[in-house]
Amino acid sequence: MKIILRSIICFSVFFAAALFAISARAGVDERIVFSKDEVPIAYSVYGDGGPVLVFVHGWSCNRSVWREQIPYFEKKYQVVTLDLAGHGASGRQRSVYTQQAFGDDIAAVVRVINGNKVILIGHSMSGTAIIEAYQNLKHSVIGLIGIDTLEDIEYVLTPEKIDEFLGPFKADFAKATDEFVSQMFVKDTDPKLIDEVAAMMSHADPAVGVSALECYFKSSVIPLAPGIDVPLWCLSSDLWPSKPEVNRKYVKSFNLRIIPGCGHFLMLERADEFNKQLDDIIKQIITGK
Repeated sequence: MKIILRSIICFSVFFAAALFAISARAGVDERIVFSKDEVPIAYSVYGDGGPVLVFVHGWSCNRSVWREQIPYFEKKYQVVTLDLAGHGASGRQRSVYTQQAFGDDIAAVVRVINGNKVILIGHSMSGTAIIEAYQNLKHSVIGLIGIDTLEDIEYVLTPEKIDEFLGPFKADFAKATDEFVSQMFVKDTDPKLIDEVAAMMSHADPAVGVSALECYFKSSVIPLAPGIDVPLWCLSSDLWPSKPEVNRKYVKSFNLRIIPGCGHFLMLERADEFNKQLDDIIKQIITGK
């Protein structure tokens, strides 16, 4: 029975992935792997160089947010993009969407591609998720890069503040998400890009979105920090203030680079500059400089 159920789930996700591939460029390698809890995770592989760059989207997004990075980086490296559970073409069988479980999703993809010398790159919420994944992948990961995330790992919300923040999302997820997205961009951002991101995020599964937000707010990088033995970089905008001196209290290898004058989706807003800056960080991780 388990085999039959797994086959049905796999077919459903492959069908969703096929629809995704219609809008992608020809030659994309669409694959499925099962996470630790048997939820199917959709991912794509590009290029065949080394090391392996694993790009992980943020809250209520999907792997399409990396479309401007794939053509640039696949020429030199193997590039992997994935949809976390509950997002994009991946399964939604999970009842609670914790950062640890997202880390399991990432780890499952890295293991199935037999990646070594892997660099995990996570946007926003997934800055924490890639650190969770690293706990199970230390033998193969050589660097962690957060994109507009981990501004201050000491910052926490009280339970009351978490409930207050989640209230509008529980009442009307699409409306609350749309308003939330409007705060993620600077005033001169292309309106078409804002509309595109808002549509993607506001149409995400509300149950997944609320659970993921709640679990994210309740998670902390601090207990994981002593186990980080590789360079941890952040490439961020200046939309929200960062406190690298605080982060270095817990992770001595923490480094921060800022791209000023853009919003939260800097990989889409300033793709050319972003790619060059990210490429330089990757080279520093590889060479150990």
